Parts: sequence; C-alpha cells; structure tokens
Amino acid sequence: MNNAASGNSPENPLLLSVARARIPQRLFSTLEGVFHEEVFFLILSVFIGIFSGLAVVCFRLAIDWTHLALLGPLPQTHGWRLFAVPSLAGLAVAALMLHVFPGIRGSGVNQTKAALYIFNGFIPFRTAVGKFICSALAIGSGQSLGPEDPSLQIGASIASALGRQLEISRQKLRLIAPVGAAAGLAAAFNAPISAVLFVIEEVIGRWSAGILGSVVLSAVSSVVIVRWFLGSEPLFRIPVTTFKRPTELVAYAVLGIVGGLASVAFAKSIGYLRPKLKALPRWTQYFQPALAGLLVGLIAFLGAPQIMGAGYDSMDQAMHGQYPWKMLAILAVLKIVATTVSFVSGTPGGMFAPTLFIGAMLGGAVGDIERLFFPHLTGSTGTYVLVGMGVLFAGFLRVPMTSVFMVLEVSGNYEIIVPVIVANTFSYVVSRSLQSIPIFDILTRQDGLILPSLEEEREEAILRVEDAMLPVPPTILSAEDYVDANARRIQDSTDPAFLVRMHPSGWSIITRERLQRLFQEGKGELMLGSVLPPQPLPILYPDLPLDSALRYVNDSALVPVVNRANSFQLEGVVSRDSVFQKYGSRATHN
Repeated sequence: MNNAASGNSPENPLLLSVARARIPQRLFSTLEGVFHEEVFFLILSVFIGIFSGLAVVCFRLAIDWTHLALLGPLPQTHGWRLFAVPSLAGLAVAALMLHVFPGIRGSGVNQTKAALYIFNGFIPFRTAVGKFICSALAIGSGQSLGPEDPSLQIGASIASALGRQLEISRQKLRLIAPVGAAAGLAAAFNAPISAVLFVIEEVIGRWSAGILGSVVLSAVSSVVIVRWFLGSEPLFRIPVTTFKRPTELVAYAVLGIVGGLASVAFAKSIGYLRPKLKALPRWTQYFQPALAGLLVGLIAFLGAPQIMGAGYDSMDQAMHGQYPWKMLAILAVLKIVATTVSFVSGTPGGMFAPTLFIGAMLGGAVGDIERLFFPHLTGSTGTYVLVGMGVLFAGFLRVPMTSVFMVLEVSGNYEIIVPVIVANTFSYVVSRSLQSIPIFDILTRQDGLILPSLEEEREEAILRVEDAMLPVPPTILSAEDYVDANARRIQDSTDPAFLVRMHPSGWSIITRERLQRLFQEGKGELMLGSVLPPQPLPILYPDLPLDSALRYVNDSALVPVVNRANSFQLEGVVSRDSVFQKYGSRATHN
C-alpha cells in the first residue's frame, strides 16, 4: 500500500502535491528520480508560460469585448457614452477593489517585486482574478491605462499558485513570481526579449544565471501560445524606416532631450498626486476612479477620443503620418494628463501602453517640427514615432536596455538601432539628472516598502580589492629556502606574519612566532615548505569587489593580491584591518 493510500504523508513535497492532485504516484516518483529540482523548475517554467499565455489571451479578448459592448467599435466624438461609461465603470471598479479584491490597485509591477523580496513569492490567486476583471473593465471602458502591467501580475499570480500547489522549495518559490511575470508581460507585448530584460532590470534587480533560463523559457512559451491563438502579427503596421546620414543623430538627440523632460513631468505629476489622493478619507476611494473616468471621458468628448484605453490604433495611425504635428503634440500632453488621473485614482491598469503612446506622439511631433526647419532630414514620421516610444520608455520607466530592445522587437528593423540608442541615452540622462529616483521606486516607497533598485546599484560606487590593498611587504619568504635562512631574514623586521612564495602551488603564510619556534626546536635544516600546510592561501585580484575579500581575511592575517597574468607577481596584500577601515571610511563619507 502506498503512503497516500495508508494515510501517511509522502516524505517528498512533490509526491505530496501529486497525491493531492490524484495523479498516479508511481509515475511522478519516476519523474522525481529522473529530474533534478533545477530541471523540474525549468519544465515548470514552460507550463507557467503556457498558462500565463492562455490567461493573457483571455484578458485581451475581455478588454476588446468590454470596449465593444460599452463604447462601440468606433466611439463617436461628442457622444454621451464617452464620459458616462468610464465614470460608471469607475464606480464598479472601486466597489470591487474595496470589498472583493483588495490589493489590486495600480500596475502590479511593485506588488510582484514585493512578492519576490518580502512575501517569499506569495501572491494570492484572487489577485489574478481581481486584476483580470477590474483591469478589463477599466481599460475596456476607456480609462487611460494599458494591459501590459496587469498581464505581468496575472502571470506572476498564476506562477505563485502553481508553485504553492506543487510545494516547491522556498528558494524556488521566491523566484517563481518573476518567471510568471516575464510570461505575462511577453504575452501582452508579443515581445519575449523585452519582457525578459524588463523582469531582470526592474523586478528581479540582478542578473542570475540560475533564473535566466526559467525566465526565458516562460516568456517564449507564453508568446507561442498568444501567437497560436491571436496570430503572429505585430502590434503595429511598421512603415518603412530610414537612417542615412550620421548628422541626423543630432535630431534624435534633441528628441531624447524633449522626451527626458516629458518623462520627468509625467513622473513628477504621478509622484505628487498619488499620495495626496491616498491620504483622503476612505469613502473618497469609491469615487476617485469614477472622477478619473469622468475627466478622461470629457477629454474624449471634447475631441480627443484617442487618449482612451491603451491607444494602439492611434499609435499605428501616427506611424503612418495621419496626424499633423500640432495634433500629435496635443495628444501627448492630454495623454499625460489622462494617464496621471487614471493611475493616481488607484484604478488597476498599467503604464506601459500610455508611455508608448506619449512617446509615439511626442516623437512624431518633434520629427515633423525638425523637418520643417531642416528639410534634408531623411527620417520618416514612422521612424521618429518608433524612436519616441523608446525615448519615453527609457526616461519614464528607467529601463534603458529594455527600451532599446522593445523598439527593435516592435519594428523588426535594426537599421534604426543607432538613433534609438542615442535618443534613449539622452532621455535617460536628462530624466535621471532631474529626478534621481525612478517612478517604480517612488511608488514603492510611497507604499512604505524599500525594495532593491538596479538603477541605484548601477550608480553606486563599487569598492574593489585594490581600494583596500596594502603595499607589497618588504620581506617575502621562500618555501624552497631552509628554516634557519628564513629566520635570519626576519630578524630586522617587526611584522607579525610573512607571506611565503611556494612553487608551484602559490602562496602560504607563517607567523614570526612559529618560524622562531621551528628554529629553536632544531628544525633549521628543513625546507620551509615542508613544515607549511599543503593547502595554499586563497588569492585575490585587484579588480575584484571588496566583498570577495571578506570570506578570507578572518582566516588569514594577510591575503595576497596578485596579477591576473601571473599569480606569482604580487600586487599587494589585504588584511582584516585594511578591509574594514575602507568600509568604515566609506560609511563616514556617505
């Protein structure tokens, strides 16, 4: 009789989950013996991608159906539904958030990151359900938000639920939320590389070979599912994009500067208004999404329905030159206003699509204005629109690598990679110089959480071994010399310990006291190497992070720092005191 039948709990957590799922235990006992936990986690990542892809397909269809049902296929300018529908839908969303699905406010990126670093990978499955329903209702009714961030959290919630059901290890459970996040974002964007980079840059906050394979597998498998059901067509009909003269990079640099300034204005407006609205009495939260929907609807009613929802169709039209530059500029400003009020009201939805929209309109407007004054510029409106998307992504969301690959994946054209890199760099630098804290970190701290920030880690000065390195000691002993010869060499030295050069094994160390004792015991005719431990000292290199020295300095009075090209070429030494003095001086300086 097996353990499940006898009522005893299986010893292995995987078998326990199998027994609960009523799947033949013998089969999964075999799988457990074949697959290591790491391999099992990779296989699980594929299934996370499949389930997340299916969820995102349903999510996108739900948004489209809601939009058609509430606003019609082509919302009529000046129609009463333009402001009535978002307002009434806002009331419904607020009631659901306050009474049925607490914790689904905002985009979901910070919540997913908090699951990794604070809650051991736990995201309630109710969060996925609530995010699905409320975000579909909000975006479908016209709130100026996008589906990408909610898709990210839906994928993370599905992954967390699967991990708990299978009772994987605690360490893996922490990492499973970002795996699902990559799957959800990749499915929403139809861009696996951008999703992987964003999760690494923003959610996980560090590169790790152990998690990279799982993130990639989940992202790719989710995109396969989405393309299977919804087709492989990209989000936009990409026009011909050109880049011929290097001098045009000046025009793209100007676009980067303008985009950086717009990013700062966008981020500061959200950072200022969000805590103000959260501090209002609780009863006002019933009406904040409705009032935001009313304002968005009024903007649409007065002649700009393009700002409602994600706005993908309008971005596509901008790429093909269907708006004059004045209209593009107006839409960029109005989208900032509409997205700000929608997001700070707590309405669940994302900022990815609005960021792309603002960047697209701003890029098209700047490009058209530049061509008015400089007709020789060969870049088309579509080129400037695409570059503008990346510019806002780099400046507002502060994910420079993701912003470049996002444009490349969307356009499929590597000819514009140089303009994208130039414009994004200027946008990132301008944004960072005017607002040091990225928007996601601002939102996190407003919620009372402190989570790792890869941008702050990138900019933080790294202490290296060479910063705490002491000069080469004047007395270096040789393992091939006799004990008495080495004892005579240290007579005029006051150092308590000495490095010993050992051929060919490396370096060792001996204290003054021990060397003198060996000499007094009559072992002077022995070679010094014969009385030293066979295990050589660990060695360090000058360019290593200083943290790597901490594991050795407590066990050895001196640790040799050598040249990478020649381990017998001593560059200096580090000691416990030199390392901790360097850390102490840094703390005092900060």
